[in-house]
Amino acid sequence: MKVFFKNDSSVDFCPVRDVFDRIGDKWTVLVMITLDQGESPLRYHELQERIGDVSQKMLTATLKRLQEDGLISRQLYPEIPPRVEYTLTARGKSLLPHLYRLAEWASEHMRDVKKV
Repeated sequence: MKVFFKNDSSVDFCPVRDVFDRIGDKWTVLVMITLDQGESPLRYHELQERIGDVSQKMLTATLKRLQEDGLISRQLYPEIPPRVEYTLTARGKSLLPHLYRLAEWASEHMRDVKKV
């Protein structure tokens, strides 16, 4: 099964590389797993507290990108002060089993992969 290239002479289209490009940064997987664990939806400050070391700028950018990709939804409630909640979409939930399997693989093999 050939899934990486649209033709033999081009590497311009690689869905796996494109997906890893979208989710492979430092915070995306952590945000998605945090939204999956415990009570959902979560407010911005709850996400920030549970993730820990993420800056406001990086969390905001990560949430925006996940929303643009259709992996999370953002619900704004017109209250004073405004309330915003984040939750995984069906597309985001469909990615989770693969992220968890990748995490399991990393736990088993990272010691050997990381050897320099």
